[in-house]
Amino acid sequence: MSKESRDFFWPSYVDLMTVLFLVMLVLFVLSYKMFEGKDRENRDNIARLQVEVQEKRKLDEIKAALARLDDEYFQYNEKYKRHELLVDVLFEQSSSEIPQRSRAPLRKAGENLSQVINSIEDNDVKYLIVIDGRAASFPKGDPRNITQGDYALQLSYQRALALMKFWQNAGIKFPKDRIELIAAGSGFEGAGRKGDIRDRRFVIQILPKVGTLDEAN
Repeated sequence: MSKESRDFFWPSYVDLMTVLFLVMLVLFVLSYKMFEGKDRENRDNIARLQVEVQEKRKLDEIKAALARLDDEYFQYNEKYKRHELLVDVLFEQSSSEIPQRSRAPLRKAGENLSQVINSIEDNDVKYLIVIDGRAASFPKGDPRNITQGDYALQLSYQRALALMKFWQNAGIKFPKDRIELIAAGSGFEGAGRKGDIRDRRFVIQILPKVGTLDEAN
């Protein structure tokens, strides 16, 4: 090999090795970043799964506690996933005044609900208790089901509000830092209707709200 050829070869060879080194370096950095991102994603998934498992365990404990509600006053409707108040509260038509005959059992039902809720010691769990008042609709096809729909909503809300105030006046207390007690009215609407005067009753929705656990941060 002549001197001129050697002088040309070695700089070219060095340049080629430099380029290859840079390519390998870039590929290494990219591979490392991709691995690091995947590893972080896996760690996040594991942490999220751990949180979900803990929350599922909490919800199971809450469900077991609510199962202690006295079946004389409450029934869990598996189909509609809700607790139904069994106390016979058949309001007079267009009235939101709680019948006198229903007040004693309603007070006992409220005391039982309060006792069960207060027995759950986990402060991470908050509850939304919705008292759903209802109104009995007219026979199917009756135009009053439409024309009086707004009135039925107002009336059923007033019935729920009457029960909430009745419990408050009876001294039945729920922990304010853990419980939101809400009156609501569904009027003529809502799942699980009987289609007769038995719809002038209450449905109690007990919705646990499990707070975000520290492990999720």
